[in-house]
Amino acid sequence: MNLTITGHHVEVTPAIREYVTSKLDRVIRHFDNVTSVGVILSVEKLDQKAEVTLHTRGKDIFVEAHDADMYAAIDAMVDKLDRQVQKHKQKVQDHHHDALKHQSTEL
Repeated sequence: MNLTITGHHVEVTPAIREYVTSKLDRVIRHFDNVTSVGVILSVEKLDQKAEVTLHTRGKDIFVEAHDADMYAAIDAMVDKLDRQVQKHKQKVQDHHHDALKHQSTEL
């Protein structure tokens, strides 16, 4: 899995990089099919923004979050991403289960 962390108008310090990596590890553990993750951290006036694009086989998931604090924005982004990944994983599992059930009834 490739992880890219970039900053727009903000320096990505080793502390921020480690924080984002540790938070994303928790989400990626839920779903094995992640090919790459791109994180963009930006500052626009007093608004801190964190956005992520997670590439999986068959789907790209994009999430963004705004807050006055960069760490709070990262936390909100990871929470949203976690919900989206679990939702996508559930859909994939349901489709595979339905396909297997359909095949067994044809036999």
